[in-house]
Amino acid sequence: MAKLEYIWLDGYQPTQSLRSKTQIRNNFGGTLEECPMWSFDGSSTEQAEGGSSDCLLKPVAIYPDPQRKDGYLVMTEVLNADGTPHVSNGRATIEDDDNDYWFGFEQEYFLWDTLTNRPPGFPEGGFPRPQGPYYCSVGASNAYGRDCVEEHLDACLEAGLNVEGINAEVASGQWEFQIFAKGAADAGDQIWVARYLLERTGEKFGYAIEWHPKPLGQTDWNGSGMHANFSNGAMRDAGEEAVFTSICEEFAKHIDRHISVYGADNNQRLTGEHETQSIDKFSYGVSDRGASIRIPVGTIEDGWKGRLEDRRPASNADPYKVAAAIIKTCKEAGQG
Repeated sequence: MAKLEYIWLDGYQPTQSLRSKTQIRNNFGGTLEECPMWSFDGSSTEQAEGGSSDCLLKPVAIYPDPQRKDGYLVMTEVLNADGTPHVSNGRATIEDDDNDYWFGFEQEYFLWDTLTNRPPGFPEGGFPRPQGPYYCSVGASNAYGRDCVEEHLDACLEAGLNVEGINAEVASGQWEFQIFAKGAADAGDQIWVARYLLERTGEKFGYAIEWHPKPLGQTDWNGSGMHANFSNGAMRDAGEEAVFTSICEEFAKHIDRHISVYGADNNQRLTGEHETQSIDKFSYGVSDRGASIRIPVGTIEDGWKGRLEDRRPASNADPYKVAAAIIKTCKEAGQG
């Protein structure tokens, strides 16, 4: 008996949530082709009316489920009853999925204690010491929630996700994981499944996962992003500064295209402070974490071969849409 956990994104706005349900299968061999289409009640997820509530789940990726015996994680996209993509289906909006585009997403988030309604490390009715000692920290007075974070890391690796690292972030109770993938669809699949595993792991420790880009409001605490590192063949191989300049200049022409899919409430985070550029401005610079796009110093040291980092995507952004927008703008720049 195999347990197939079908995972999908609901229709809540402005930020979608993860949903899942289990199907039991006999004689299951572990392949995507064996996963059938399935239906669910879209009227309970803001995706249909009660009088015509059936929506379909189309399997698009499968991973072993390390937290369940004989389990599998099945990432799906939502279709209408007639088989057309549902309006909430971000994966279906990818116009040009090109595996020449490599993505490294840095997913930041806050653990959120469900008893205190604050991040771990925050005293009741107040704040911990100011930012400084928490980033990449160690020790019980600096690092909070490590047991949950470590269990999540192990689960992701056992599931076969391309996690490249984790670290404690700038604020108390804030953490990050990084995932590498080729193409917009695979990048989105892996980020969403990693988010799902984190939400489920958090249940064990009494932590909700806060994806809001500025959950502590307009205080002197960092927000959370999903920095998008990206490259294509020209960036990795040409060895020309002009390639990177032309891409950055093209991004400057399309602020609205990117900000529109870079996450709800991102204006609260992109203020020009706390390692951000203002949401209505665009800038790029070498090793500049206050720019919209950072040119890593390693790219220059390697002879203008490497990647760029778009620092604007929020922690709650849909990675499908973020990656698709990056591919579109790079191609309009004539660079791949």
